[in-house]
Amino acid sequence: MLHHTNLRIGLTGGMGTGKSTAAAMFAERGFMRLDADQVVREELLPSPAVREAIRAKFGETVINADGHVRRDQLAAIVFKDPVALAWLEELLHPLLRARWREIFDQAAGEAFIAEVPLLFEKGMQNWFDFTVCVTTQSELQLRRLEQRGVPQEQARQRLARQLPLARKCELADHVLLNDGSPEFLREQVNALADRLLKSHHARLTGPLHVSPP
Repeated sequence: MLHHTNLRIGLTGGMGTGKSTAAAMFAERGFMRLDADQVVREELLPSPAVREAIRAKFGETVINADGHVRRDQLAAIVFKDPVALAWLEELLHPLLRARWREIFDQAAGEAFIAEVPLLFEKGMQNWFDFTVCVTTQSELQLRRLEQRGVPQEQARQRLARQLPLARKCELADHVLLNDGSPEFLREQVNALADRLLKSHHARLTGPLHVSPP
């Protein structure tokens, strides 16, 4: 028996593969879009408790004059120090899970597409009904990251912290290939969205969901 009425899709992939582009396409199909990085950036890091924990751990250099966390400075530290990165993730990930639980509970029956870069690395696949991995060629990844202003050395450092893209594809329930045009990706998203939404509708209206008399 189902324990929730949402359709929860976890979307992952490597940096520069096009996760956000795919998520936006799912949103066009009626999915409610969640972005792990956005929640961390806009809700968790500005919170006083998180800010003070980060200040106590890393010092004043990661706090700007307005009292906000300097995300660029923090990233420069943690992506060079696995211990510091693990500490930060242990601080943020339980808060992220709690926030998402609130969002899911407040939107019964809705379909969600959630971008989670470290979905498999952090064992979050059980949070979702299905997982989707966006993949592309490695040279395209690096090119897209350079276009976003990420130096190649920093991009390689960050990618090295993640599971290999091929392994993420193996673990995912569905794979989207983003090597071609936006239209090619959109066709894949639309086909998958059709299947998942149809399955979700059938699940909600099936015998297990009929209210007792």
